[in-house]
Amino acid sequence: MKTIGLIGGMSWESSAVYYQGLNTGVQQQLGGLSSARIVLASVDFAEVTALQESEDWDAVATLLAAAARGVEQAGADFILLCTTTFHLVYDAVQAAVSVPVVHLADVVAARCQEQGITKVAFLGTAFSMERRFFCDRLDSHGIDVNVPDEMHHQTVDSIIYDELVRGEIKPNSRRRVISVIDELWDAGAGAVILGCTELELLVKQSDLEIPVLGVTSAHIEDALKRALA
Repeated sequence: MKTIGLIGGMSWESSAVYYQGLNTGVQQQLGGLSSARIVLASVDFAEVTALQESEDWDAVATLLAAAARGVEQAGADFILLCTTTFHLVYDAVQAAVSVPVVHLADVVAARCQEQGITKVAFLGTAFSMERRFFCDRLDSHGIDVNVPDEMHHQTVDSIIYDELVRGEIKPNSRRRVISVIDELWDAGAGAVILGCTELELLVKQSDLEIPVLGVTSAHIEDALKRALA
């Protein structure tokens, strides 16, 4: 079994989902007392968020690159960035290590292609919806990506940062997010990408008729295939 490197803490709620999902997956596939070999570097979410808000992306890159080097030195065979927003500095993180850093958008694009989906809706932090660095990576794989109307961006963002990263799951917020997704479905999306790990804590496939592609679950499944290959 290969050792999985995780760069987490963005937020720790989502990192816990990664940790649990990877261990559950290994146990299901290997049985008995089997668990995943994981090296985790967890950063301070307040620190990286402050750097993001001040647009100091060089500092973000330096911080996450150092975390990546740490998990590589600890024996990781490949690395996952347990976040969507901070994939903005993916290239710097990958350049800092000699092992693969598995880009989340590449994994999600492969899932879309497997299911024959060419047009998707993308829901995430306001930053990731507005800057489009993640959507552009999906576009490079031939996936047509639409995001919600700008008037919804802060609504979704506040649900993520004021509630979900603190472990608060509110039914009213679920209804608000579902209404946004329904608008995108009406606009022609063939599936919705929950492009923020915390959104998977709020919205499930059972809540929607449109196919749901969760970035965290896709990342976890890909990592399990790599680790157990």
